[in-house]
Amino acid sequence: MKPAEEFILNQPEPFKSILLHLQILIESSFIEAKLQFKWRLPFYSIDNKPFCYLNPSKKKGFVDVGFWVSAHLTKYNEHLISDGRKVVKSLRYFTLEDINEEILIAVLSEAHQLRDKGFYKRK
Repeated sequence: MKPAEEFILNQPEPFKSILLHLQILIESSFIEAKLQFKWRLPFYSIDNKPFCYLNPSKKKGFVDVGFWVSAHLTKYNEHLISDGRKVVKSLRYFTLEDINEEILIAVLSEAHQLRDKGFYKRK
């Protein structure tokens, strides 16, 4: 078993269910996405470039789907949370029912199209 899969399966509920659902959605929508384990978190890469990461925050009670290209994202910005972070933004889920698949897939699709963009938005 991959370290990222083991990490997900070892999470307490509701984090495990949220992470498994996100994993299914991401992998079924982006078959080229590779699940890896870096920085002690599951993250996906496409063509060896960071795509998104999954971060369960047990202390605060949510799971973030974070995006490296968030400076370039334009769709559903009202749902993206920066939470004091300078560059990275994320979609945040407290329950399985919070996951709006349409919004998630739209943001993931845009991130996929922008994957060659840099971390920062240059003027």
